[in-house]
Amino acid sequence: MEKLKYYAGGKFIESKTEKYNNVYNPSTGEITAQVPCCTAEETEEVIQVAKKAYESWSKVPIVKRVQVLYKLRNLIEEHMDELTYLVAQEHGKVWDEAAGDVLKAKEGTELACSAPSMILGDALMNASSGFDTVLYRESIGVFAGIVPFNFPAMIPMGWMAPMCIAAGNTIILKVSSSTPRTALRFAELYQEAGLPDGVLNIITCSRNEAEIFLTHPDIKGISFVGSTAVGKHIYSVAAEHGKRVQALCEAKNHALVLKDAPVDRTAAGILNSAFGCAGERCMALPVVVAEEEIADALVAKLVELAKELKLGPAYDKSSTLGPVIDQKHKQSVLNWIQKGIDEGAKLVLDGRDAVVKGYENGFYLAPTIFDNVTEEMTVGSHEIFGPVLCIKRVKSFEEGLKLMNDNPFANGSVIFTQNGYYAREFAARTDGGMVGINVGIPVPVGVFPFSGHKNSFFGDLHCLGKDGIKFYTESKCVTTRWFDEEEMKKTKVSTWDGMI
Repeated sequence: MEKLKYYAGGKFIESKTEKYNNVYNPSTGEITAQVPCCTAEETEEVIQVAKKAYESWSKVPIVKRVQVLYKLRNLIEEHMDELTYLVAQEHGKVWDEAAGDVLKAKEGTELACSAPSMILGDALMNASSGFDTVLYRESIGVFAGIVPFNFPAMIPMGWMAPMCIAAGNTIILKVSSSTPRTALRFAELYQEAGLPDGVLNIITCSRNEAEIFLTHPDIKGISFVGSTAVGKHIYSVAAEHGKRVQALCEAKNHALVLKDAPVDRTAAGILNSAFGCAGERCMALPVVVAEEEIADALVAKLVELAKELKLGPAYDKSSTLGPVIDQKHKQSVLNWIQKGIDEGAKLVLDGRDAVVKGYENGFYLAPTIFDNVTEEMTVGSHEIFGPVLCIKRVKSFEEGLKLMNDNPFANGSVIFTQNGYYAREFAARTDGGMVGINVGIPVPVGVFPFSGHKNSFFGDLHCLGKDGIKFYTESKCVTTRWFDEEEMKKTKVSTWDGMI
């Protein structure tokens, strides 16, 4: 059994730990490797490696720093199929979804290539008589990225590392023990692109060791993606210790379908949003709020289309729905389905007994759809993170909007309609941070921030977009004043000698 290593200071290092976690191929259920739970001492050593690398990396001119990212971008394209297979093999996304994961990493890298123009400050000559002021954006130090399993390429290598590195910082990625190989392969590509040793570091460890990042004086900021409970903890503890934090957390995204929406096209959009990546994404669409006039037809079409999805191994290009990450998570989703039944929701499509011939040990679940879900049912209000879709029925736009806004999460929200008035009202009044109008997954391109709200995000600056560059930099204002010979002879200085 292959034992994976952690990556620090430009080297792959064998951990001294005695604790290893299994890495599975979700499509087959086989153990493919073991990943170390790095020790507290090793975590401390990696922090010091990143701190030392920061001393020199921060002094490299930004136009030279981004040359590494230009080269990395080309290497991603060169190794596209290899990286896609790696994501599919270790996570379970089907081929096109795995390719999308890698492409989002490339998108974040391309955004970071534009950092020289994004990091520009401001200047004002003669801000006060004889005084000029310039605002610079500077690097900060060592950042930690705490990464979930569900996007092994996009989140660490699209959202976190590129902009952090371009801004002149160094980073330690604590990647998921379930999906570590993609990030470790990216480390090799960064090395090939010419990134100096210690700028990017990757470890796997438990929450106990990750807790060190939250209080360590040499860690200046934390970027986190994961559950709301953990995100709140990270935000509160790290902020208490003077660190900047962006914590992207759970979601229960809803779509409001009005009676004028075209049923076939709307159902197709919902299908991809609800069941893509087996529902294991924070921008999945697990709840549809349908006006009663259209609900029966919409549910019938969703069931029809869901039955057409081909469940199979992720790296088989004919598969359109892959497995969930592991047996433990599969059981969690099964428990939620049973809870929905117990709560009284109508099970109109049951995916619990899914079996893929030749892959009987894989972690498969077929699409599951509940109808007549009410607000009292937890299955319709809590994140399941699996291929489970809940249908709620309402009488009007106003009832539907209120129902959606009553949810404690607000990552994304969607409306399907051909009515411009209601579309505009929805965009203005929804609590969702990312809004879709006839768009099932309203994730914007990287020049805009990934802007969740309410219990879906804790912090002030989101990842990507202009928020991203601000998160990884600190502003500094420099005010100057110069004197001619006559002024130099003056010895008296006014009490108000300044810009006030």
